[in-house]
Amino acid sequence: MILQALKDYYDRKPDIAPEGWELRRFSYAAEIDEKGKFVRFHELKEIVDGNPQGKLFLVPSLGEKKGNGIKANFLWENIEYLFKIPSPTPAKPNPDIDRVEAQHRAFIEKLRTLDGNSPILNALRLYEVDDSDRAHVKADPLWEDVKKANQFIVLSIKTVGTTGWLPVTVDKEVRVSVDVARPAKTPNGYCLVSGNPAEIVRLEPAGIKGVYGLDGKAERTIVSFNRDPFISYRKEQNYNAPIGKQTAFAYTTALNTLLGKDSNQHLLVGDASMVFWSGKRTNFESDFMFFFQEPPKDDPDTGTRAVKNLFESVSSGAYREDEGTEIFYILGLSPNAARISVRFWQIGTVAEFADRIRRHFEDISIVKPLYERGFYSLWWLLKNIATQDKSENIPPNVAGDFMRSILDGTPYPQTLLQSALRRIRSDTENRVKPVRAALIKAYLNRYLHAHSNKGEKEIEMALDTEQPSIGYQLGRLFATFEKAQEDANGKATIQHSYYSSASGTPVVAFSTLSRLNKYHLSKLEKENYGLAITRKKTIGEIMGHLADFPPHLDLHEQGRFAIGYYHQMQDFFTKKEDKNN
Repeated sequence: MILQALKDYYDRKPDIAPEGWELRRFSYAAEIDEKGKFVRFHELKEIVDGNPQGKLFLVPSLGEKKGNGIKANFLWENIEYLFKIPSPTPAKPNPDIDRVEAQHRAFIEKLRTLDGNSPILNALRLYEVDDSDRAHVKADPLWEDVKKANQFIVLSIKTVGTTGWLPVTVDKEVRVSVDVARPAKTPNGYCLVSGNPAEIVRLEPAGIKGVYGLDGKAERTIVSFNRDPFISYRKEQNYNAPIGKQTAFAYTTALNTLLGKDSNQHLLVGDASMVFWSGKRTNFESDFMFFFQEPPKDDPDTGTRAVKNLFESVSSGAYREDEGTEIFYILGLSPNAARISVRFWQIGTVAEFADRIRRHFEDISIVKPLYERGFYSLWWLLKNIATQDKSENIPPNVAGDFMRSILDGTPYPQTLLQSALRRIRSDTENRVKPVRAALIKAYLNRYLHAHSNKGEKEIEMALDTEQPSIGYQLGRLFATFEKAQEDANGKATIQHSYYSSASGTPVVAFSTLSRLNKYHLSKLEKENYGLAITRKKTIGEIMGHLADFPPHLDLHEQGRFAIGYYHQMQDFFTKKEDKNN
């Protein structure tokens, strides 16, 4: 099902490389003349997301992995294949000259197969490097940079009648000639994905790149049989799971496109790379990443617009102009030693996923200061419960479980609540931030929806004086004690010293806090009698909900304590006219 869905995505995307071709970035091009002789190097750079990168060109695909063998690409290669010059790597202190010559011959022989009678094709067939050519290459001003980069280089040539130059792969006649030069396909089995007769591939034609956890240019396969125990009926490697060459090219190309640097259809969730797409192009597909990822710095309102569209789609049951019945796919991947592991695979309709994500944003809605951001991305929520509020400290399993609960519409993982409470206890300067309060509120309400218990009430967005939770009322009481201390002394210190004990073992902490509060109120009465009476009334109202101080609070009541504290504090700082609106 996964491979079929990826192949369907390839079939519907006209901008993906056709079979036998691939889109690849090149930092350098090697220009040749009409006699096939090296002229100069050209540096190819463009700015992508503010960073300089090589230029993207459509080039012939090898169609199979090189491995350790000698296999030359059409029209582009490294310096060993192109110029018969050993690559300068620490792994090759004593280069194999015979092998380098064989590599160059393989590249030349491939050029000789090109048919046609255009000036560019004639130049390509004449291309070959001798000692004087190599000296010319090494004398080029860009040679040291080319050698140091040690990357693939594409052949280029001046276009007829102009002073400009372009990679030879841009020429239409060259492209036709490359396609004609490919060996004919002979069906030798039935493809498990398409069900049609096809040329079965022994290995996947292209490795999967861009999965989080892979170093640099490292690649992995999805379908792979690389050990004797996997052999069945003497069918080695991918003949165990016969897939046609065209189909294999389609699904690997589609997945590499989704994972590419230029793609807006992949996210990092914990330690897994997640890609997503729909059966046909949809607005939901375009906006999906902005529900969970921080918006780009040059357009910080992108996420807000996406969430606004999400809420506006409720009336239609779809997402903006999309058909709500359109199928939507979500695939989570991570690498292991030999191949790509599928971490999760979810299928649903656009309407189903849109509704679940909308419910998530409704759940994390809470009263907040005007300066606070409107919507919290997944990354921002997790960052604020990670150690020191640093994204690199986000536990990978928490991120992955959190995302799956959002997409499934199920209760959030308990580790989310544990992480939030732990961070509140350790952050003495910013205990219950709006973002942490929003996350705890969402966790508790989603848990209540799944496990309805008598006597429990859903937590509101703002202060709820009738909330029956003891933890919530104790949080309100602690906030009122803190505000009274601030009113009397000009600053509050009890949250630094007593928050953790008050939210965990109230009977111990509140006996001390009550004594301190009497002192603070007594002092406040002398300075502002009316305000002191207001604080006493609030304390009296809260105490009316409490029979006594419990010896301890469980995890959920500690969460409600945090929300009660946050709600009461927000109420203190909300103007009367705002409360009435």
